[in-house]
Amino acid sequence: MASQTGLRHTDPTARSQGAPGRLRSVRALAKTSAGPGLELIDAPEPTVGHGEVKIKVWRAGLCGTDLHLESWDDWAAATVQTPLIIGHEFYGEVVDVADDVTSVRVGQRVSGEGHVVCNECRNCRAGRRQLCIRTSSVGVNRNGAFADYVVIPASNVWIQPDDLDPDVGAVFDPFGNATHTTLSFPIAGEDVLVTGAGPIGVMSAAIAKHVGARHVVVTDVSDYRLELAKAAGADVVVNVARDRISSAQQQLGMREGFDIALEMSGNAAAVSELIDNMNHGGRIAMLGLPAEQFAIDWGRVITHMLAIKGIYGREMYDTWYAMSAMLQSSAALEAAVKSVITHRFPAEQWADAFAAARSGQCGKVVMDWSQN
Repeated sequence: MASQTGLRHTDPTARSQGAPGRLRSVRALAKTSAGPGLELIDAPEPTVGHGEVKIKVWRAGLCGTDLHLESWDDWAAATVQTPLIIGHEFYGEVVDVADDVTSVRVGQRVSGEGHVVCNECRNCRAGRRQLCIRTSSVGVNRNGAFADYVVIPASNVWIQPDDLDPDVGAVFDPFGNATHTTLSFPIAGEDVLVTGAGPIGVMSAAIAKHVGARHVVVTDVSDYRLELAKAAGADVVVNVARDRISSAQQQLGMREGFDIALEMSGNAAAVSELIDNMNHGGRIAMLGLPAEQFAIDWGRVITHMLAIKGIYGREMYDTWYAMSAMLQSSAALEAAVKSVITHRFPAEQWADAFAAARSGQCGKVVMDWSQN
């Protein structure tokens, strides 16, 4: 495992060029102490250990998790040990592999699965590795990808085609969340409701149309993000700050409720209205994490025989195969995924990137680490 120690704050313009016998220092965006904020620091260049691969990061995507870590909320304080390089969505080029690695070679362009699993617990052995009870997450429990280099196990590397757009490669992690959620139930020919038009919700709408959903309706309170959903393929968008989901059903001529719902918001009101608009026998996939506990109309869940399924991460590695196959088969889907990326910043402008991500007037925010 790459070292989790040795981070130091120095002048980013005075990095070592790599004297013989010494590891040069490289840029890294790190949580250097237990409290709000981040620092762009010089860190020792990581080295590979048993079974590991070192990747030169070209692009890295900002996630809600990164915002939690920067603000140092209760979850971050209870989860993270500092110092830590954060970031877990990335794309880059393999520059080194351990002697025992045969599945990956130097020069390949890759994304990475951020959940490092034990391969020994019951879920791992049963092929449900995303449910590993000993998961160590890149950028949360071990040094991450907001840096010039990241080191991960070779088993976590996903090899990409050389012609894949680096920005798209950097968002394979959230694209995987969208794919896992959207494909949780058979969806072809169904009427689909997506609550929450963040980047994952928008990509889910695009996937639903790609695999043959009849109608796709997306809700949010942000007109900006609803426009992204419309551009990505949603048939109808609803700003629930001023309208109701039932109006979309009327507009589409739907005589019954939604067959499938993809809950991405974590919002109590959204979940309540979602349940009210489900068809009998409807199926609900829930990815959005709520900020607090809230009540659910369990009577309606029972009488309407609704199925509710919690979704976590990506299925390792069925989801990754599905993502790559869908992009290779559909230029329109790749364009829809790319359209979600609305802001790009050089790594040195990380504070502007975080401000854009917090503004809500954005889709996916990507940082460029290729120039150094």
